[in-house]
Amino acid sequence: MILVTGGAGYIGGIVAERLIDQGKEVVVYDNLSHGHRDVVPSAAVFEQADIGDRETLRKILQHYPIQAVMHFAADALVGESMQNPGQYFRNNLSSSIALLEEAQRAGVGRFIFSSSCAIFGNCNASPIAENAPTDPISPYGESKLGFEKVLGWFHRIHGMAYFCLRYFNACGATEARGERHDPETHLIPLVLNVAAGLSETIQVFGGDYPTPDGSCIRDYIHVVDLADAHILALEADPGLSGCYNVGTGQGSSVWDVIAVARRITGRPIRETVVAPRPGDPPELVADATKIRQRLGWRPQNDLESTVRSAWEFNRRNRRA
Repeated sequence: MILVTGGAGYIGGIVAERLIDQGKEVVVYDNLSHGHRDVVPSAAVFEQADIGDRETLRKILQHYPIQAVMHFAADALVGESMQNPGQYFRNNLSSSIALLEEAQRAGVGRFIFSSSCAIFGNCNASPIAENAPTDPISPYGESKLGFEKVLGWFHRIHGMAYFCLRYFNACGATEARGERHDPETHLIPLVLNVAAGLSETIQVFGGDYPTPDGSCIRDYIHVVDLADAHILALEADPGLSGCYNVGTGQGSSVWDVIAVARRITGRPIRETVVAPRPGDPPELVADATKIRQRLGWRPQNDLESTVRSAWEFNRRNRRA
């Protein structure tokens, strides 16, 4: 069985869905602070609790034959982390350590961690390889980097296989599941909400970054491609343990995303340029050579198909 923490959330729910489609047994563990109960696949066992709750973790890890942990549960808003750093270190680092310790005590042999490109901060390299300097510029990124280091030490000391998957910008949807954050902060669903008439304008945070069009550049990776990277990590040789970037290697600016959304939806999308957000690097694009070569991962979607899948999810669920 696979324990999926944060499996009622966007990425965790889709990974749980893909695991079950492949015949895996899944236990979803989520406190529903950010997730939704209806995201949890009906075939999964659901346990509602916090990852910092050692007593409940211990009972679940003793009750179910858990072979691997996929850890998605986290606070994930860069701006919020700049306002409340203690919350981020407590939830993303301290509670994650509790989960890891209980998993190791229960004899779990593999830990797959939802990490982030935010660990790199304002990296001068583009695309960014795994060996690029790590210098987070937000408590969110620092909390992710901190837990990566903890996992590395558990691997060295206890022999636990681990895979830190450093996401760039997860987006897109499956037929049943897509982005439903509250509040929504991700660019593509916010742009599509304007196209659907649910918002008046899309805010473009910063117009004078040192990029070709002045807006931030990001590497947008379809959530299904991301989910498939997790499944490859689940099946990989333990000797391949380590950290892996997961991205397309193609950067798109905010204006690029808006243009694609206008083309796909056929609707006007009004934009408003506002002040940049603290903690936002100008450009984050992945060099994903390592995961391609070692795990055989290949993304199947580009920006257009990713935005299209998100728009179809928007239409099905909001009647746009």
